[in-house]
Amino acid sequence: MNILIVEDEEMAAKKLIKTLASVEPTATVVGVTGSIWETVAWLQANGPGQTSAPDLVLMDIELADGQSFQIFKEIDVKCSVIFTTSYDEYAIKAFKVNSVDYLLKPIQADELEAALAKFHRLKAHYRSGNTGNALTMEKLVQELHQKLQPKEYRQRFLVTYAHKLIAVDTQQIAYFFSDNKMNQFKTIDGRKMAIDYTLDELETMLDPRHFFRINRSFLISVSCVDQIQPYFGNRLALQLKPAIDKEAVVSREKLTPFKDWMGK
Repeated sequence: MNILIVEDEEMAAKKLIKTLASVEPTATVVGVTGSIWETVAWLQANGPGQTSAPDLVLMDIELADGQSFQIFKEIDVKCSVIFTTSYDEYAIKAFKVNSVDYLLKPIQADELEAALAKFHRLKAHYRSGNTGNALTMEKLVQELHQKLQPKEYRQRFLVTYAHKLIAVDTQQIAYFFSDNKMNQFKTIDGRKMAIDYTLDELETMLDPRHFFRINRSFLISVSCVDQIQPYFGNRLALQLKPAIDKEAVVSREKLTPFKDWMGK
């Protein structure tokens, strides 16, 4: 079996070759490329019918000159691909599909061995002209590309204030809160405004690096936390700025993720 490795880090490529030799000793690494355009040129020169044509590509997603998905836009990749990536394991699980595999760096021998075994089982589905019930490589790449695109978070809200419509940047918002079934927010300069979205909706709209849902009634920005104090029931009470006449208490189930969020 011929294998092409697409990896822009020399040490990572060497380690992958060594791991590959231990789990698939009959495999031949026919090339190592480190960029989108180098890979395109290599595949063009080593296409089907060539003795060095790869049966499988181990391809890093993030290359020095961009994401490797661009390769599939430039050339029709005829062989199977196993992607490698540094994305965390939760992201990996989220975009796994049943016809191709993804390996989390640093790549472990048992995981590579399992991926290669999967390749051997499914390789018939990847052959040119055989669509079967399997997803085509084009669709697989498209789905993965969409999953890895950075999510666009809300940058501003249009609200009514002082009988006028105004746009408020999310950076100006200290926290959102629910009060008597009305959803509102306070800006960092103390202005209070009503908003038409629920806290559940807002939680999906806002960048989780900057906003955190501490309980059913509060969604806060990291910059608004003035003090953190122990609270009964193994919870935490927050003093927010600007001040509010409601208790802002971190619920038990949110305690650990809140500490992780504040510590980032």
